[in-house]
Amino acid sequence: MNRMNLKRWAGVMAVGVLLFSGIASGEEENTDTAPGRTMARQAVRGERPGITVDHSRIDALKKPFSSGPEITGTCLSCHTEAESQFHQTIHWTWRADDVKGKGGFSLNNFCISANKMTDKGCLSCHPGWNKAVESVNCLVCHGQKEINWEEAFADLKVFAASDDASEKEIAEEIRANIRDAVTNIGLPGRKNCGSCHFYGGGGDGVKHGDLDSSMARPNKALDVHMGEDGQNFTCTRCHTTKRHNIAGRIYTVPAATERKSLVEDDLTAKITCESCHTATPHKKGSKPNDHTDKVACQTCHIPYFARVNPTKMSWDWSKAGKLKDGKPFKSKGPYGKKDYLTVKGEMRWEKNVRPEYFWFNGSIDGVTAKDRVDPGTVVAVSHPVGSQDDPNSRIFPFKVHRGVQPYDKIHKTLLAPLLSGDKGYWKTLDWNSALAVGQSALGLPFSGEFDFVETTYVFPTTHMVAPKNNVVRCSECHVRNDGRMADLAGFYMPGRNQNRWINTIGWVAVLGAAIGVTVHGLGRIFSPKNGRKENG
Repeated sequence: MNRMNLKRWAGVMAVGVLLFSGIASGEEENTDTAPGRTMARQAVRGERPGITVDHSRIDALKKPFSSGPEITGTCLSCHTEAESQFHQTIHWTWRADDVKGKGGFSLNNFCISANKMTDKGCLSCHPGWNKAVESVNCLVCHGQKEINWEEAFADLKVFAASDDASEKEIAEEIRANIRDAVTNIGLPGRKNCGSCHFYGGGGDGVKHGDLDSSMARPNKALDVHMGEDGQNFTCTRCHTTKRHNIAGRIYTVPAATERKSLVEDDLTAKITCESCHTATPHKKGSKPNDHTDKVACQTCHIPYFARVNPTKMSWDWSKAGKLKDGKPFKSKGPYGKKDYLTVKGEMRWEKNVRPEYFWFNGSIDGVTAKDRVDPGTVVAVSHPVGSQDDPNSRIFPFKVHRGVQPYDKIHKTLLAPLLSGDKGYWKTLDWNSALAVGQSALGLPFSGEFDFVETTYVFPTTHMVAPKNNVVRCSECHVRNDGRMADLAGFYMPGRNQNRWINTIGWVAVLGAAIGVTVHGLGRIFSPKNGRKENG
């Protein structure tokens, strides 16, 4: 190539570099102008309507309450329909229908069963007063002041009955604390929801890998929506509510029955990403927009869960019951979490966990205490519903908790032991007795012969949405070995799958082009006239 051609190529390359850098900087400056981002901002624009009453000014709430149900009665004197509405919700009944739900025959592989609410230990998360299921405790969700109601009323009863002046003074302090809690009312915040959902399964982060105490006051590096230095969303910003029914319950209202955005229907429940961001959240012509019909937003935008606190990933009940020096014992493993307890067995915790992926249409199904299982396989106590042929299904990230739990060798059903209380396993360490009492509470038979079976239980990963700079890279999925989608079969994925004939044709085309370019170049170089006309 002569000097003139080299100069031309240098000029072209310089222009190309300038154009590329201009495009790159333009994309960086305009990343926030993607249509989905703009739509999302419009969907949540401005402050939400505030509360229209100052409860601290209501005289009825200033009287000296002596019990929780008395407080509820006062709430209902104004909010007349609230209790009847709430009694119809899954948060109260713990039942999706006659069979499914914690109040029915559903099981998990954590604490296994609530035994139709017979196990009072489970009721610490029920929104009733003092582990009762008669009167709603409105302040579980609406109280903005933290207080231990059971302890407060128990102490008040003791100190108020005393003749000692100092104890009478303590009683007045308790009454004042109760009065402050009763009058400090608002819309549910993260701590209200988190008081149960962060601690489900008996501890912080036990169940949901994407819900733990770190989400009470997260930064946007942990969750771009809920971060206090970002959008600062509360749970109800997306989990919208109608007559106390909360959007997003996978038993009663599947999240993805209709994938409508607020642009299409301004009354749609804000629960799927599409609700605010639409189905084309990225810039027009952007490759990620080509994925949204098959890949859930969470799959790319939640690369790992349990990023601050660890989450429990397995629980082996078959190891429970061991003693040390004739006494129950416990031990701690990584992250300072207990990895063995005599009353619970062996457990494993992890942090920064990469999700597992399944086709998911927003619904979860599974086996109940009534269903027969095959103990020769790993029993899916719960599993995602969906397939690649379902237009409502997307590839979705999950936490998969693995367990080992008891089953009936004769009836071939999973068993539901009673755990807490005088007759529970945690006190007796007697499996036969705990299983018999637990099954009786469900009205189901127990043959007396049991063993343990491996199980799985899934949790959709929808929180801990990472900033855009930390999303899953293309090469993490489109790769031959150990890709994120390695376990999803039945479809072709570029970079992951190979077709011998397509590869052969492709390489022939590449080699043919290379040979052609080489021959042409050599011809230009060694041609006597080098492609130019001779001067006359």
